[in-house]
Amino acid sequence: MMSLMMIDMQEHGSPFGLNPHFSALPATPLLLLNAQFYRALNIRVALVGLEVWSDVDKCPVTQDPFTTLHEFLDWRKVKLLPQKPHDNAQLISGVYFQGTTIGMAPIMSMCTADQSGGIVMDHSDNPLGAAVTLAHELGHNFGMNHDTPERGCGCRVTVDRGGCIMTPSTGYPFPTVFSSCSKKDLAASFEKGVGMCLFNMPEVKVLYGGQKCGNGYVEEGEECDCGELEECMNPCCNATTCTLKGDAVCAHGQCCQDCQLKPAGTPCRESGNSCDLPEFCTGGSPHCPSNVYLHDGHACHNVDGQCYNGICQTHEQQCITLWGQGAKPAPGICFEKVNSAGDPYGNCGKDSKGSFAKCEARDAKCGKIQCQGGANRPVIGTNAVSIETNIPLQGGGRILCRGTHVYLGDDMPDPGLVLTGTKCGDGRMCLNRQCQNVSVFGVLACSAKCSGRGVCNNNKNCHCEAHWAPPFCDKAGFGGSVDSGPVRSSGAFFLLRFSAHDDSIISSVAKVLQMITKIEFMIPSLYSRSVSATVSGSPAPNQPPSASATSASASASASAPPLPHGAAVFKVTRSHFFAFNWAFTNALLDRGRMSHVFVGGGFKQHVRLKHRRMIGRCILPGMPQLFFRQHQSSSVGLACCFHTSGSSLLSN
Repeated sequence: MMSLMMIDMQEHGSPFGLNPHFSALPATPLLLLNAQFYRALNIRVALVGLEVWSDVDKCPVTQDPFTTLHEFLDWRKVKLLPQKPHDNAQLISGVYFQGTTIGMAPIMSMCTADQSGGIVMDHSDNPLGAAVTLAHELGHNFGMNHDTPERGCGCRVTVDRGGCIMTPSTGYPFPTVFSSCSKKDLAASFEKGVGMCLFNMPEVKVLYGGQKCGNGYVEEGEECDCGELEECMNPCCNATTCTLKGDAVCAHGQCCQDCQLKPAGTPCRESGNSCDLPEFCTGGSPHCPSNVYLHDGHACHNVDGQCYNGICQTHEQQCITLWGQGAKPAPGICFEKVNSAGDPYGNCGKDSKGSFAKCEARDAKCGKIQCQGGANRPVIGTNAVSIETNIPLQGGGRILCRGTHVYLGDDMPDPGLVLTGTKCGDGRMCLNRQCQNVSVFGVLACSAKCSGRGVCNNNKNCHCEAHWAPPFCDKAGFGGSVDSGPVRSSGAFFLLRFSAHDDSIISSVAKVLQMITKIEFMIPSLYSRSVSATVSGSPAPNQPPSASATSASASASASAPPLPHGAAVFKVTRSHFFAFNWAFTNALLDRGRMSHVFVGGGFKQHVRLKHRRMIGRCILPGMPQLFFRQHQSSSVGLACCFHTSGSSLLSN
């Protein structure tokens, strides 16, 4: 899912017509992006913000599209992104650009801080026109190239009916579908690590357009949302009420299976490339943790390169992209000689005035990519021109340097330049066309705190090896990080989930847990964070635990991944389960809150009381379960699950 910020320049007389209620209109860019364009690619666009510049532009906007794009992306990185987290930003401009350009965006830049965005000219009174251009420029951000004739792209819509979205020029009728080439380009981009942020769920509280059951987003007050009634195919969710059905405890997410939570330590997202890190179910949420990857500047895994925005950029890969298999980077002298010219054939990009910049010797490998071998001509398209330079050597002879000048249309900057994040020396990478030390990211200091048993991720947290515990990998544990979940199952857990907030019942539960674990249990922070307690000792089953028989250690961290609202997790032994059940049942009865307790699964304990009105239950397939029934006069309910990945992990 992609979170999008849109900037509308209404002071220039834009007919785009955005208004506070535009998300409810049927013919708006957002709904068109989702319903007609990107849904077919299994991508959903969530609008997290709309900013209207009605008084003054916040960055220079001119008729020069290159300069406007440069200024907008700089403003986004410095001003907008820190204030409003998002994956991509698009400027909708009423200013008519020079030439035939109606939009521009960097290719393969989705999720990057410095280039994930584009500019779109509002060129038509029909909202579909701007929506198509927006979809086109987003396509470039995703890594899609133009559908040129030599690529042989398949398009299910004929040209006279609009053709496909990534055609080099847009006509009327407007295109509404993506071609086979676009789908292949997208898949190739994902394989390279482009779009790492798309695996994270946007904060639904900030979605633009208001709350609605049936919009596909689980918002505040909803247990699930599977879309409109006619499109909902989810067996766990009631599409009319956006509530869970029957015994379901979840309806969405990679950590939800058959309406139940998967055990902690279950892999939910594999590592996608040499800079990515895997994620695992936590056992307390249906959603896979947010995607994490190696810290910028970290060495790529099994590749001679360094990570940047979750991608391992190398000169080798870029040469293959431009020249095909067999291509490789040219010797350093090619970069130095060619890129010192400061002309269209050798440069370090353009400055803010649009003039070609010369490369200093130390920055030469961050300018125009120089290659050897591969195909006879660039394979990126017919608009790519080969630039071959023969460099004389001191000892005699010459060396052939092959560069490219790639013209992919008025809406794409030159991809013949070395990509940001590419390794340009030992411990150095290309940043802003300069070869800079990776120490600017703080990766060495971050890695040093991981005790030599883990790596630093993009959140500056340690991702620990399988038998060591975060946050610093200095104690025995279950691996992973505070962001990714444990890499292996951590044994037995209680998951307490409150279906209503009542201080008296929460106090009772807290007293019981404190009695068993001998820890200070937080009230009312139960609502917002979790405590993990490891309990040892062996009181007799069905007997209250004595002070001498129980010891505990506990830790609480605000950085721990959040559990469902009103939830806490406890690691316990088999014997303490019985003690917990004995004490917990009596505490609830003392409060007059619960009137029926059933303990199923492998523990064979059954307590019957007079009232039998079921209010909630939590079932984990093949695992022991606790069922609680509510007193008829009470409005408070509680469901409790005993969760274990296997009896072998339970002791005494």
